[in-house]
Amino acid sequence: MHQTPIRALLLTGTVGSGKTTVAETVGDLLSDAGIAHAVIDVDWLRRSWPCPPDDPFNGGMALRNLRAVAQNYLRAGCARLVLAGVLESRVERDAYQDAVTVPLTVCRLRVDLSTIRQRLIRRHENDDDGLRWHLNRSGELDRILEQARVEDVVVDATTTSIRETAEAVMAAIRWSPIRPGQPR
Repeated sequence: MHQTPIRALLLTGTVGSGKTTVAETVGDLLSDAGIAHAVIDVDWLRRSWPCPPDDPFNGGMALRNLRAVAQNYLRAGCARLVLAGVLESRVERDAYQDAVTVPLTVCRLRVDLSTIRQRLIRRHENDDDGLRWHLNRSGELDRILEQARVEDVVVDATTTSIRETAEAVMAAIRWSPIRPGQPR
C-alpha cells in the first residue's frame, strides 16, 4: 500500500491574495484524492485581545497554538497540513517549521496590487476603516514579502480561478492529488 509522506504547506501572500480560500480548495482536492489532511487558518490561531505591546499581530500566540493544533492533527493521522498565513522573515519561517515539526513548503500567492485593491473593496464594502487599513497594509506587506523571499515557490493568482490556483500550487510543490495505493 502507498504511504503518503507527511508534509506541511504554508500559503503566504499579502492581504487579499486568497490564502485562506486557496488553502480550503487545496483541502478539497486532498479530500477528493483520499489524503488525510487538515486546513489551518493561522489568523484564527492568533485572534485574541489584547495583543502584547511588543507583538501587535500576536505571532507568539499563533505559534503556540499552531504547535498544539498541528500535533493534534498529526496524531490523528493527517498526512498533510495546509496553512494559510503570512511569513515576513526567515526567522518566522524557521519558527513555523519548528511548530509544525514536519517538512514545510512555503508557497507565495502573488497577485497584482490592482486586483488586490478590487478584492479588498468588495470585502470591506461597509467598513471604511478596515478598507483603509487593508489597502495600506497590502502594498506594505507586498514589499516586505518581495524583499524577504521566504517562499520555496511562487504562484501567480491574479487571473486564475481559485481551483486553478490550488491546482497550480499543488503542482508547484509536487503534491500529486492521487489516491493512496495508486502509483505516483
